[in-house]
Amino acid sequence: MPQHLSTAEPVHRLVPSPAGRTHLVEQGSGPLVLLVHGFPESWLSWRRQLPALAAAGYRAAAIDVRGYGRSSRPREAAAYRMLDLVEDCAAVVHALGERTAVIVGHDWGAQIAAHSALVRPDVFRAAGLLSVPYAPPGGPRPTEVFARMGGDDEFYIGFFQEPGRAEAEIEPDVRGWLGGLYTALSGDTMAPEDAPPPHFISPGAAMRDRFPAGALPAWLGEGDLDRYAAEFERTGMSGALNRYRNMDRDWEELARWNGAPLTQPSLFIGGGRDASTTWMAEAIQAYPTTLPGLVSSHILDGCGHWIQQERPEEVNRLLTEWLAVLPGS
Repeated sequence: MPQHLSTAEPVHRLVPSPAGRTHLVEQGSGPLVLLVHGFPESWLSWRRQLPALAAAGYRAAAIDVRGYGRSSRPREAAAYRMLDLVEDCAAVVHALGERTAVIVGHDWGAQIAAHSALVRPDVFRAAGLLSVPYAPPGGPRPTEVFARMGGDDEFYIGFFQEPGRAEAEIEPDVRGWLGGLYTALSGDTMAPEDAPPPHFISPGAAMRDRFPAGALPAWLGEGDLDRYAAEFERTGMSGALNRYRNMDRDWEELARWNGAPLTQPSLFIGGGRDASTTWMAEAIQAYPTTLPGLVSSHILDGCGHWIQQERPEEVNRLLTEWLAVLPGS
């Protein structure tokens, strides 16, 4: 693999991509590891992985997904389809002077990572998935599934579908909404299991009405929350929310890969208190078929949704152990 000058500190870069420009933060030298965040985050969610991967001998690059942070924000909602995000990731690899990379993602980033490896196996030689399990494309139309969830309550992904609706709730108080969501889905601050789940909205209510009050989770300092909020206050929320508004389009466009396994070497890390791993337990059980290249799978007891931020030391260890056994690493 090409070697690069070691970077003692993270370096911010803007590189060309189909989105226009993609902002990334890189650190270290060695085999490239591309890090892809989820909703509602940014490259900052990997701040504790960048130095660890660099110290282990890797060139780690955490991107702002299109619509987030300093990356370009196309105006049309259709520009946030999965296939466009896959091509952004491939373009970043090539812009960094590499032919291949390992891709690791969290939340929506896990879906982007999985589909990048599925659609562009020529570029992505391995995939690490955090929080959201891999499930092959196919099945029922997504919005039809969401409409049947929750009974009288509305599932949050359905709430996100209509342009402007979620923005109207979030944007008047971005910092408060983000802090509430991070708290609601963090293992150390989420509400008791018998409390109304924060993923559903009661009729006539707001999504934030179910966020727990109280202190921020231990992993999230006031300064970090300020940094997250400042980016969304500058960009607005539509770019991030448009990812949800393409799920039916993805369902149609990815049909040629329906049922396809992800064959590259893979890793999964889930949180024991994360609804993503409980709602998608069947997807995890199907890994022998859907992830035949799975190297290791882990559920972190007591951990919520924000895995690499809640448990950075444990995640860093699992990532570096997995990377060390990959061919070409």
